[in-house]
Amino acid sequence: MISYAFALIVYICVVELPDQIFINLIYFYTKAIIIMPTFDIVSKVDAQTLDNAMNNAKKEILNRYDFSTSKSTIDHDKKTNVITIVTEDDMRLKAIEDAIISRMMKQNLDSKSLDFGKEVYASGNMIRKEISIKEGIDKETAKKIVAKIKASGLKVQASMMDDQVRVQSKSIDDLQGVIALCRSEDFGQPLQFINMRN
Repeated sequence: MISYAFALIVYICVVELPDQIFINLIYFYTKAIIIMPTFDIVSKVDAQTLDNAMNNAKKEILNRYDFSTSKSTIDHDKKTNVITIVTEDDMRLKAIEDAIISRMMKQNLDSKSLDFGKEVYASGNMIRKEISIKEGIDKETAKKIVAKIKASGLKVQASMMDDQVRVQSKSIDDLQGVIALCRSEDFGQPLQFINMRN
């Protein structure tokens, strides 16, 4: 639609208008459709990488001597993105949690994406614990991010969009400043910066 309108304007200007008017019209038209540089702040966990980390954690636990007689299980529900640990005692629970965090770090996954639930006692004197995977930026966290960006004084516009934050500015340097700012702050979950457009 834009290309057709542009072609029509060019045709009319070339045929009907003096050179200076033609140049001015082209300038204002192209200026009107220029989009300011933007990027999106998101919080995502790669599903395949996480699955690899969980499989490696399971193998590590199964091969440990102190788990040789254990009935411990680690289950990752990919639909709900919840990890469920079932084990005999607090010591083994801590060991499994450490294995999960360690294997995630080796896969370059940030453990801040883990939301640890409370331990509950299951049947057979077992302990059960659920760990939710944080994905998407919730409304409260998004508000904190936007407020922090506005308080920085950088000449940018930040707005909440679903489960992400969009930032735009005329200045690429200011956009890079926002990225540096967000990386220096702890918002309780890992952030990624994607869809950079300039």
